[in-house]
Amino acid sequence: QVQVVESGGGLVQAGGSLRLSCAVSGSFFSINTMGWYRQAPGKQRELVAIISSGGTTNYADSVKGRFTISRDNGKNTVYLQMNSLKPEDTAVYYCNAVLRPFTWSGVSSYWGQGTQVTVSS
Repeated sequence: QVQVVESGGGLVQAGGSLRLSCAVSGSFFSINTMGWYRQAPGKQRELVAIISSGGTTNYADSVKGRFTISRDNGKNTVYLQMNSLKPEDTAVYYCNAVLRPFTWSGVSSYWGQGTQVTVSS
């Protein structure tokens, strides 16, 4: 019923920029928090940035000042603008949406399949 689809990954040189997009579709009452996570080979998945339904944001220390998360509530879409990219940013980036369904009281978490970001030195 709910789909989370990322786009915008690719190969970029160090110092370059990429913009990731994530669109959520399907049947649900509302979306609470949306966020971006990443996982590099041999490492655990880590939080990159999150944004609430009201627009408040939080970032990992490693990306503060370089990445910007935003959302369009009308389109159920979240973005991640990545500037001044470094080789250590290389990872699979995953979109997450925490939403309220119609059929029960609580929240459900959904993940996209991920998009590869590779930063060359």
